[in-house]
Order: sequence, then structure tokens, then C-alpha cells
Amino acid sequence: MRAVVQRLGKAEVEVNGNVVGRTVEGRPGLLVLLGVGQTDDESDARYLAAKIAGLRIFPDPEGKMNLSVVDVDGSVLVVSQFTLYGDCRKGRRPSFVAAMAPGPAEELVRSFARELRGLVPHVDEGVFGADMKVHLTNDGPVTLLIDSDKDF
Repeated sequence: MRAVVQRLGKAEVEVNGNVVGRTVEGRPGLLVLLGVGQTDDESDARYLAAKIAGLRIFPDPEGKMNLSVVDVDGSVLVVSQFTLYGDCRKGRRPSFVAAMAPGPAEELVRSFARELRGLVPHVDEGVFGADMKVHLTNDGPVTLLIDSDKDF
């Protein structure tokens, strides 16, 4: 699994003009763009959920990145994004052959969100496979790339 994790002030995701998921207003939070690869399984979902919940990327009273989303009573918005497995090394059109098929990928995205809900006070989600519009206010900005295979 691959994730782009962004620290933010707020975020929401729309489908067909309706807000379907958002972070909690007034609380710090994270946007997690999540891609699922062909070889991923439940252990990847558990690893990534624990890693993201424990990331110390929020400032402590001295301004040092030392607190996690759990420490700051924050929230997380999870948005599935198969394009994180786009391979752009050849030509100009990305190849998505490394992305998991939609059915099993949706199950693993739900599993990831379930794992995260066991660790973080508030977790909301987009709609798997939908054309989503994501609105966010970055904080920092702080953006991290995490891969359960530890490729980067």
C-alpha cells in the first residue's frame, strides 16, 4: 500500500456536489490518499494504519514536530487513489498494472480505515471508485510518502 499523508487544518471530499467525508472542524488532521498494490494484504493495511496514527508530525508547545494525530485529538480523511501505483517511467501515459483490481482493493481500503478507526478519534472516508473532488487546507505544508513495502 502507498499513502500520501498531508497535515492539514481541514479537508472534505465531494461526490456529485455532495460532501461525503470530512475532517472534524476546528481540529488538526490528516488527509491520507491511499493506493493499493497487487500484492498487498491485511498486514499492509495494519502496518500503514499504525504507522500513520503514530507519525509525529504535529507541533508540540515548542513548535517541534513531536505529536501524532492521536496526541492532538485529530481526525483523518481517507481517500482511495489507485493512481499512486501509476508507473510513468515509459512514455507519457501512466501504466496502472501494479494497482490491485477494484473489488479486492476496495476491501483493503475499508480494512485500512477500520484499523485506523481503532487508533484515531475520528476517521472519515471518500467513496471508493467515485469521481471525487477533494478540498483541503494544507498546514505547513507537511506531506509525506509512505509505502508498506518500504520502497521509499
